[in-house]
Amino acid sequence: MNKTKEIWIAGFALFSLFFGAGNLILPPTLGLKSGVDWWIVVSGFVLTAVTIPILAIFAHAKLQGTLYDFGKKVSPRFSSVYCFLIYIIAVAIPSPRTAAVTHEMTVQPFFDTAPIYTSIVYFVLVFIFAVNRTRVIGLIGKFLTPIIVFILLIIIGIAVFTTSGTLQASTFATPFVDGIIEGYQTFDAIGGVVVGAVIIISLNYSSHTTFDAKRNLLRKAGFIAGIGLLLIYGGLILSGALLGPTFAEGTTRTAVLSGLSTQTLGNFGTQFLSVLVALACFTTAVGIVTGTADYISGICKNSKKAYFITAAIAAAIGVLVGSYQVGFIITLAVPALMFLYPITIVLIVLNVLPDKLASKKVFRGVVLITFLFSIPDFLGFVIPRAYLVGLKNFIPLANVSLGWVLPAFLVFVGLNVPVFKTKASN
Repeated sequence: MNKTKEIWIAGFALFSLFFGAGNLILPPTLGLKSGVDWWIVVSGFVLTAVTIPILAIFAHAKLQGTLYDFGKKVSPRFSSVYCFLIYIIAVAIPSPRTAAVTHEMTVQPFFDTAPIYTSIVYFVLVFIFAVNRTRVIGLIGKFLTPIIVFILLIIIGIAVFTTSGTLQASTFATPFVDGIIEGYQTFDAIGGVVVGAVIIISLNYSSHTTFDAKRNLLRKAGFIAGIGLLLIYGGLILSGALLGPTFAEGTTRTAVLSGLSTQTLGNFGTQFLSVLVALACFTTAVGIVTGTADYISGICKNSKKAYFITAAIAAAIGVLVGSYQVGFIITLAVPALMFLYPITIVLIVLNVLPDKLASKKVFRGVVLITFLFSIPDFLGFVIPRAYLVGLKNFIPLANVSLGWVLPAFLVFVGLNVPVFKTKASN
């Protein structure tokens, strides 16, 4: 096969792995709230929802191992705990969220049924597909993503080139930071460290058997996927901003996405998109449940029983959490993301850097300080923020939930002073 063609195929495959249908509900509402500051919000959102995830792919291109390899320089025990937490969060938040999105976009507009019934049917099917490991999901995902992307590009094009609405004032006090934090909700950085390993395993069975061949392919494919995500996310944020005046205050995220498609494609287009989103959500949920069951099964010496039990537990959690509204699930995710996302970001960045700048000492120091300074951000969503005012005022950027950034950077620089001096002397 032509190398250029292989790169583009890998790029589209990587894009489809990142492109979870549940993420579609985030950018339009972000644009609606950002108004005239939409481009500032895009800059922040893209940082955590595109740049960091693609850097995760670059890190995998360098490591060419598994998720475990991302944290092993800190310690084997830390890496094991980190992997376990990643999969727990995956089955507890993004997987159930797909069921909630499906209910609000596909079921609720047509049937007056409680969300719990949708969630039960949804995750019974997820469990059946995960246990049987059918290829149908892979085939559906392969064809669904291009169709959804095509429809979204039409929505974005119509909104951008035919809307004459006036942009509203932004409701964000710090648009760039709000974009960054909302980018956490895509789970794309976490997705990057997970799906990158899947791509590596797939390449091991292809013609790309050499280390350099896999590294070059992954880097170029990652760039293509990043451009795709940038266009879709940025376009949806701009579309939300342009059509913002047509929505009432307090409109839910799913309603904004549905309203956006109705105003650009009409009712039939909205119904068609809703069905496609539901199917794409389903493939995402099956992928998460299957990946988690595979991980636990691997720990248990490839036990089929462990796989079955894990898939059943993941489906049960999905039924419980997925019966709530999308807005509640997103709110529920914030504390976990404020704790896990900063650690994931520093692990990605450190694994991308040259080994001279990312020794075991640097890994341990930066991850430890990131963990410690993320605690106030995490607690700010668990206990009344009034208790943390003094502490947050003391830590730079803590008032915007980024208190870990400067301490992590300073520790990184401090631990690399000998390296910098050596380079300067040479």
